Amino acid sequence: MNPFTFYNPTKVLFGQGMVDKLGEEVLPYGKKVLLVYGGGSIKRSGLYGQVMEQLSRIGAEVHELPGIEPNPRVSSVRKGIELCRAHNIEFILAVGGGSVVDASKGIAAGVPYEGDVWDFYMRQAEIKKALPLGAILTLAATGSEMNGNSVVSNWEEKRKRSFGSIHTYPRFSILDPTNTFTVPRDQTVNGIVDIMSHVFEQYFSRTTDTPLQERLCESILQTVIETADAVLENPKDYNARANIMWCGTMALNGGLISAGMTNDWATHMIEHEVSAIYDIPHGAGLSILFPNWMKYVYKERPDRFAQYAVRVWNIPAEGKSQEELALAGIQATRDFFTRIGAPSTLGHYGIGQEHLDQMASETVLFGPVGSFKPLAKEDVGRILEMAL
Repeated sequence: MNPFTFYNPTKVLFGQGMVDKLGEEVLPYGKKVLLVYGGGSIKRSGLYGQVMEQLSRIGAEVHELPGIEPNPRVSSVRKGIELCRAHNIEFILAVGGGSVVDASKGIAAGVPYEGDVWDFYMRQAEIKKALPLGAILTLAATGSEMNGNSVVSNWEEKRKRSFGSIHTYPRFSILDPTNTFTVPRDQTVNGIVDIMSHVFEQYFSRTTDTPLQERLCESILQTVIETADAVLENPKDYNARANIMWCGTMALNGGLISAGMTNDWATHMIEHEVSAIYDIPHGAGLSILFPNWMKYVYKERPDRFAQYAVRVWNIPAEGKSQEELALAGIQATRDFFTRIGAPSTLGHYGIGQEHLDQMASETVLFGPVGSFKPLAKEDVGRILEMAL
């Protein structure tokens, strides 16, 4: 196990009716609020009205930034920064899924910065401070409600980049599973894949002697797998939605499940380049890419993949080699994604050879990616070809 420091400053309010505590959570940070949300589903569900009622009770001056895209654009982040500066905003409230929270983090970091916020995503500047922000989550997927990470797209440059900062952790996040009842099936499926993929990026590690971390990862994966059918068959199953939501938060919240382990993240970086050009759903891209990454790298540590097969998928070990178990676990992953309705090939979105070289080049813009097996451009290109 490697040395580590773990710190997570986000306060989580979990459960039905927790939005009623919104006003008292916002008030310590100020009354000038920027409300950030997506395409309007929060108005159709009634959540928007609840939020505005709570903010009205504390006498908040509310300015709005609607229309945040599923793959949030840096242009929307810049628009939010302008609004914050024009109205002396004191607090940013993100109401939505990970895309809305990610965009809000970009806004929070960009307001006190004199340069262009894209500098943070291109590793040309370091975040020194940010406006405080909070979140009300409506989609279980990214874990952005309890981490400092932000991923946005620059549509003009066809790039999708991320940053992570302790300054952009939400001060609080409200997680009410009932706010996910109306999430469409495809988005629920993509969220399930995203949650599992976050665990994969941490679980498949070269670090040894980490039994607790490995079992934390395995327990999240097992819980998602066991709960998936219930949440897809009955979208208003409170307990199923609650368990999926908490799995999403636990899967990526500053390293709790993988403290002391090296992480990989190569597959996420490859997917970012695919969706930067084709604007496909992030979870769908991960469903396509992750089993192919697994096939490409499993020989680096067949023991870890064999353990994954046995502990997560309950594949009997008797009479099987490590390699046979590893391949069985990878196939079980693909079969599960397919069974719940996630895509398996880039061709599903009409993606062919035309931009493979560009996507491979952009993936390794800052050097080889991943730590389980460091991937050069040629490696990324092969994985993309496997995914066609």
